[in-house]
Amino acid sequence: MELFVGRPLDCDKRLKKEVRVYDFLDKLGVEYYRVDHESAGTMEECLVVEKVLDNLICKNLFLCNRQKTRFYLLVMDSRKHFVTKDFSPKVNSSRLSFGTPEDLERMLDLTPGSVSIMGLICDTGCDVSLVIDKDLLDKEYFSCHPCINTSSIKIRTKDLIEKIIPALGHTPTFVEV
Repeated sequence: MELFVGRPLDCDKRLKKEVRVYDFLDKLGVEYYRVDHESAGTMEECLVVEKVLDNLICKNLFLCNRQKTRFYLLVMDSRKHFVTKDFSPKVNSSRLSFGTPEDLERMLDLTPGSVSIMGLICDTGCDVSLVIDKDLLDKEYFSCHPCINTSSIKIRTKDLIEKIIPALGHTPTFVEV
């Protein structure tokens, strides 16, 4: 695995959703680093990628309430353990569970194992609430998949907060996980 600056030179064989992320970041003038790798759909599989990026890859969870009327994207430190009953009160919702693969694809154009904050590019109606672990704000860099789990990107956390999230049109809620 090799670390590159910016988008791949040839995007012809890349999925449209991945290229959409590179176009979005380039349009915003955000510098990013990229590594291509074998499919990494679990946090354990991301450990090798984290070494190349020299940065933690965030855990991204797509959640919904029982009625499927409220959806959440929780972005958190991957070393932390997620406990539904502890998290639910922080977003004033009870009985949270993982959203279905069908809802994930319909709302964010993502598949399980590729969940990423970058999927919010597709959520133009802001139907998914963005919730971010406060501890991530202390990190210099933020890493995630560019909507496909065969690549990972690293960006400055400052760019995420000041450029990317505002351009996504979402107002994040910051919580302690």
